[in-house]
Parts: sequence; structure tokens; C-alpha cells
Amino acid sequence: MDRYKKLVSNTFVFAIGTFSSKLLVFLMLPLYTRVLSNAEYGKVDLIVQTCNILIPIASLGIVNAVIRFGLENVDNKKSIFSVGLSTILLGSMSLFILKPVLQKIDFVSGYVLYIYFFVLASSLHSLCLNFVRSLEYVKLYAFDGVFRTISTVILNIVFLVIYQYGITGYLLAIILSDLISSIMLFFIAKLYKFISFRNIDKSTFINMIKYSLPLIPATLSIWIINMSDRYILSYILGNDANGLYAIAYKVPTIIVIIVGIFMDAWQISAVNEHSTQDASNFFTKVLNVYSSLVFCGASIIITFTKIIMDVLVSADFYSSWIYVPVLVLSTVFTCFATFISSVYMIKKKSKQVLLTTVLGAIVNIVLNLTLIPIYGIQGAGIATLLSYIFMFVIRAVDTRRFIKITWNIPKLIINISIITIQSVILLYGINNWFMYEIIFIFLVLLINIKDLLAGAKRAII
Repeated sequence: MDRYKKLVSNTFVFAIGTFSSKLLVFLMLPLYTRVLSNAEYGKVDLIVQTCNILIPIASLGIVNAVIRFGLENVDNKKSIFSVGLSTILLGSMSLFILKPVLQKIDFVSGYVLYIYFFVLASSLHSLCLNFVRSLEYVKLYAFDGVFRTISTVILNIVFLVIYQYGITGYLLAIILSDLISSIMLFFIAKLYKFISFRNIDKSTFINMIKYSLPLIPATLSIWIINMSDRYILSYILGNDANGLYAIAYKVPTIIVIIVGIFMDAWQISAVNEHSTQDASNFFTKVLNVYSSLVFCGASIIITFTKIIMDVLVSADFYSSWIYVPVLVLSTVFTCFATFISSVYMIKKKSKQVLLTTVLGAIVNIVLNLTLIPIYGIQGAGIATLLSYIFMFVIRAVDTRRFIKITWNIPKLIINISIITIQSVILLYGINNWFMYEIIFIFLVLLINIKDLLAGAKRAII
């Protein structure tokens, strides 16, 4: 199959699973914002983010190595999966040494046991799902998304609506859906055939650990960029402020979901194509289509921000729309930084991922501490935006040592300028603002239509 058609085909299949598992759960916001108060949602958000920071620590970030080495190695799959499974099991058990520390943190002290199971269930699900992807079982990967969506929705209704367990029910729904999906993947893909702890290849183990270890602080740094503002907001302004910010952050997640679908498929194509003679040309053409989709998505979401918030959240959370435009701009640069990181992934340059991400995290913390006291919740969004711009620039420059991706700078500047103007118009409520927003959507589409049509042509012909 032609490489462009394969990329589109895989993207389409991944879309089935990802849209169902992430977008439909995203649409659970009306339920969450009606059964949980601002403070409760702010608290459960911090608990989940605490789990997210513990996952790479407990698993040693081994899932990153499983997908990278699994895509490349055909004859060593058993050793790769066994290394991943043993690392997660041992790491999750060692997490118990943090119990005294967790119990002293106010917002997680009553949920320590749930945090342990959350980390274990999420790690096992990521392992099984990424190993299935490394086997290129893309249809099963998509099916898991649909399956997990159904189980998550049912469990949320049971624990939040029927039994009204509140924060506990929210966590139980996530834990059980991950465990159920892991079991389903384990047996359907017959992953038990890949377990052989006694025959783990020593060199594979060492290489996987060497690759994944630098990604632990890198993952933590990404977490700092995305989530440190929430902790600082809660500390300075309280859980109510964090609840509003967390809800506002959900809207740009639509772009992240769409980009994530593409990146799942892109990783397979990137690994297969990075050593070809025209790798730079291939990466550039894909980037042009990718960036066009990101800009069009950002323009549309900014325009319909108020409508989206009115439909998805309760009246208590509606005021958080004012933080969405800045977060959408931030997400645009997040998408670009993520795309460029694929160069580091295929070249196994995990130390470069670490360095660029840590620098971005440092910038983010400094800006959060500076801007939140001055601008409140909006300051957190501005800090995130500036830190991702910084990370994008240094990665765009640094990766040229490995693959020379050509950026269309004039097009980039024009697109960014337009969505920035859209944000200003929305925030300041200029007369006839909606008409102007619609005009700008068509303008962004006009600027990017050539690359979008070229991408469609490559996929079809």
C-alpha cells in the first residue's frame, strides 16, 4: 500500500476507537458538571493529575519503549512485552513506599488506595493497547476504544447517578474501565503468548530501559507544563478556580483528540519511512496537511466556544469560556511540539525529548508563579501558551540535525495571527463578533485549502 494511503487508512481506523473512547467521554461533561460541584470537580481533577504523574514513575515510562521497539522488532516481541509487563508490576508494587507522603496531601489523603489501583490499571491498559498497536492490530485498537467507551459511560452512570458516589464513583469508573479493557485485549490478542519472564533478552531489556528512563522526567515535565498551573491555582485561588480552569481546558482537548488519532497512525509510518532517502520530503508534506487541520480546528473551536460551553456544561461552569481562546492557542503549539517530537522518537533520541521538555517546564513554572497572582486564572493559560511556544521553537531548530522538515513560515505567521485576532474579538465582545468569526473561519480555510486538497489527493489516488 502507498505510504500516504497507509497513513490515512490507519488514521481512519484509529479515529473510530479514539473518537469513541475520548470524544464521547468528553461529552460526559454535562453529567460531571451536574453531579459534581466546582470544588469537587477541582478536587477530582487534582487527584487524577496526581495519578498521571505517578504512572510514568511507577512504570519507568516503559510503555514508550514498548511501542517504539515493538514497531521495529519483528522477532523479539515476546521479550519486549515481558519486559514491559514485569517493569509495570514491580514498579506498581514499589509505589507503596509513597503512602506516607500521599496521606499528608490534603486532597488525596482519603483516596490513596484508589490512586494505587488507578496507576496499576492505567499502566496495564497502556501496555496492552500499545503492544497491540505495535503488532499493527489497528482494528482491535479501534475496537478497544468503542468497548472502553461503552464500559466507561455505563460505569459513570452507575456510580455517579444511581449510587451517587461522587468523587469515589468518578475514580471507580476509570479504574474498572481500564481493567476490563486490559482483560479484553489480553485474551483477544492472545497476549499471554508473549509472556516469558525467564527468557527476557538482556540486551532488549537494557536498551528499552535506556530509552524509557529519560522519558520519565520528560513526561513529568510535560505534566508540569500542563498541570502545575492547576496546583498553583488551587493554592492561590482555591479549588473553585481550578474547577473552572479544568473545565475550560476540556474544550481545546477536542483538537488534542483529533491530533492524537493522527499521531497514533503517524508513529507507524514515521518508523517505517524515516530511513528512506526522501524522508525530509515525506515529513514536510505530512506536516503541511497536519498544520492545516490544526489551524482550521482551532479557528472553528474559538468561533463556537460559547455555544460549546452552553451545551456541554452547567450554568455554574459556563463563565469558564473566557479562558478557552488562550488555551486553544496553547494547544496549537502543543500539537506542533508533539509532531516534532516524533523525530526524536524514530531516532531514539529520548534525551533530547527530556532536555527540551524540562526547559519548557522550567519556563512554565516561572511564568505561572509570575502571572497567576497578576492575572488570576487567565495567567495560567498565558503561562502554558508561552511555554509551549518556547518548546516548539527549540524543537523545530534542534530536530533539523536529524530530519530537515521545511516549515512554511509566512503561512504559519498568517494563520497564528488570524486565530489570535479571533481570540481578541471573542474576549472583548466586539459588536457583530460572530459574523467576524465566521469570516475568519473561511479565511483560514482559504489559506490552507491547497494543502488540505493535496493531502486528500495523495490519500485517494
